Amino acid sequence: MSDSLFDLWVSAIRADEPVCLITVIEGTGLGNKLLVRPSRPAVGSLGHAELDRVVERDALAELEVGRSGVRSYGDEGEQRESDLTVFIESQAPPPRMLIFGAVDFTAALARAAKLLGYRVVVADARPVFATRKRFPMADELRVSWPDEVFDEFGEELGPRDAVAILTHDNKFDVPAVVRALDTRVGYIGVMGSRKTHEGRSERLREAGVDDDGLARLRSPLGLDIGGRTPEETAISICAEIIALRSGRKVATLSDTKGPIHER
Repeated sequence: MSDSLFDLWVSAIRADEPVCLITVIEGTGLGNKLLVRPSRPAVGSLGHAELDRVVERDALAELEVGRSGVRSYGDEGEQRESDLTVFIESQAPPPRMLIFGAVDFTAALARAAKLLGYRVVVADARPVFATRKRFPMADELRVSWPDEVFDEFGEELGPRDAVAILTHDNKFDVPAVVRALDTRVGYIGVMGSRKTHEGRSERLREAGVDDDGLARLRSPLGLDIGGRTPEETAISICAEIIALRSGRKVATLSDTKGPIHER
């Protein structure tokens, strides 16, 4: 690895910026390297311009989901060929979870999310509730309305990230949902009963949300495991996020019917 490419690799990792290092590990151009970063020119070469273009495209897709792996190509980037094999090493920053609402469930969800490696941001417009004493586990605490939070983080959110809206205040949760739907975030969960979500859906339609937008929402949020306590609910939410990310079909509260809690 050249000094300049190595320096860029180390610098990106230290700055917590997403970066991919692609190395030819077998076949033509053994040892050649290409450094790929979102919205920046690639550095280095695997040996052919078209190969570089195709691998850069694939590497950025892998980087977006935080995945490393091995792929094979033809000498000029042809798919389903095996002239050479590359290792795509992704270094992605931790996924982010935005939690709106400084309520009891928030502390439990923040703790569970931290266990899964999320960088947790807790936001609430009420300074008396959004305090460091109540949420010491949060990486960042914002006494802010949803628009301010999404102005700061919205463009950075991607498929690995999550938004959990735990408020029951229309002034807060409707704007938060609308702004979340404008991002590429992979999970949008909104707390509330089925009846609450029906009323919220009407208000969201009035705010311009269409059927496709409503379909992205998980509400009631979490898996249908009968959770009652904040901690049990937090586990069900995190389990739903994992299932959604892995493509597993499981019984979620948003897909089932009937009461959330058994009498």
